[in-house]
Amino acid sequence: MNSLAIKKEKGLNNPIIAQRFLADPYAIEYEGRIYVYGSNDSGGFYKNDAGEYYKNFYGNIKGINCISSDDMVNWTDHGIIQVAADEHSKREGIAKWASNSWAPAVCYNKVKDEKTGEEKTKFFLYFANSAANIGVLEADSPIGPWRDPLGKPMITREDAGVAGVEWLFDPAVLVDDDGTGYIYFGGGVPSGMEKAPKTGRVAKLGKDMISLDGPAVLIDAPYMFEDSGINKIGDTYYYSYCSNWSEEAGQAMGKAQISYMTSKNPMGPFTYQGEMMQNPGQSQYFSGKAWGNNHHCVLAVDGVHYMFYHTPQYEIDMNIPFENAPEKSAYRTSYVDVMDVYEDGKVRVHNMTKTGTAKQLKNVNPYEENKAVTFAWGEGVATEPKKISKDARTCEMDMSLDMLDNGDWTGLSKVDFGDGTCNNVKVKASSEVDFTISFYADEIDDKNLIASVKVGKTDSINDYSEFTGNIVMDKELLKGVHDLIISFEGAELSGNALFDTWKFE
Repeated sequence: MNSLAIKKEKGLNNPIIAQRFLADPYAIEYEGRIYVYGSNDSGGFYKNDAGEYYKNFYGNIKGINCISSDDMVNWTDHGIIQVAADEHSKREGIAKWASNSWAPAVCYNKVKDEKTGEEKTKFFLYFANSAANIGVLEADSPIGPWRDPLGKPMITREDAGVAGVEWLFDPAVLVDDDGTGYIYFGGGVPSGMEKAPKTGRVAKLGKDMISLDGPAVLIDAPYMFEDSGINKIGDTYYYSYCSNWSEEAGQAMGKAQISYMTSKNPMGPFTYQGEMMQNPGQSQYFSGKAWGNNHHCVLAVDGVHYMFYHTPQYEIDMNIPFENAPEKSAYRTSYVDVMDVYEDGKVRVHNMTKTGTAKQLKNVNPYEENKAVTFAWGEGVATEPKKISKDARTCEMDMSLDMLDNGDWTGLSKVDFGDGTCNNVKVKASSEVDFTISFYADEIDDKNLIASVKVGKTDSINDYSEFTGNIVMDKELLKGVHDLIISFEGAELSGNALFDTWKFE
């Protein structure tokens, strides 16, 4: 998994994922959960023989990260969708023909099952194979398993209306109210065409959602660079994109900002309206070094519009020394803040923050089984596939927490213990060593200890067993809503134990 040792302080809700670099975020809501998919920038996060990390190289991006949340603050890690084969991890790719998987777009729609003829909800993940073509995967759930329904790219330069697109990538997808799908894509700046690159496109999708129904149509976005986005607010379609780096763009609207256009038709024509979001490097809360390519997705949940975007700010905060290949790019990961929508139809993201402006939608229920890889904050821990095998191709989307060192911890925001009348906490873990999992209310302090669970050795690292610890905190002190800090103590923890689930009873 090439997971990072997390360092995310309590109260810092951004980035939304800190165990891997997740770039080019794309978010959907399904049955009360928000799912975010993004390029796995950690695909090239390896050290050389001298112990130095290489800078990011987009050619190493072979997989898509997937995380989810039902509250917008505590996020569950679902692992990597291995789209293309990866020589580093020796994992085979789902799309055998693809060499990369950049900037996914995901949606779901009802389509007819080929065997039964019945309508069935399917999920579709569109991805860029470098800048050469666009492919599609499909699944029966938002976390897979995913399959390649075509065995080849879905959109190529041979398709009608695609000629003139410099970079055939960065898809966005819209399923309209009538169930019709539309895909938006493209980018690049032909020489001398900085003001009007004419490289954005929209095409209607077939009813099967894996084919085009007619030619692609030009979106004449001024100063376009990349990063298509699409939303419908009321009866208006908002097409958004990242502006280019030319001096002309800087004077007209700002370099590498998110701009937007509107139309009353999903196929356009679209009219330019203004700036949606500045470059993260311009945020008062981020470093000026956080300038970089800008990528975004807007998702509406219960009437609130959230802007998901990426920035290299976390790489900067980690202070990782990069001595190799300085000409390459930064490692990016994803953040979320609120986008304001005004009565006159204008939209704007005013704050890009580390604390996060998204309010928690609901409290965590400790009396149901919770995944250990669900958390808001943490330090030292990493995430790994639940089943460890020498054959990396067997890795699954079911993830566990890897405690790398004594004193590592994770934290969950707003856990509701109700009247506090629980007697014990049960955990599932696998371990080659003895260690302790301790639960604290609000902060790690002896007076805040709720319970400790002694975890013993299991038959193997793949063998998960249940362990129980009694509640020691006074019920009056425990009742109500607390942040929950889970700490791990063991002298030999380093990669020798995996924590799967926990539940109070």
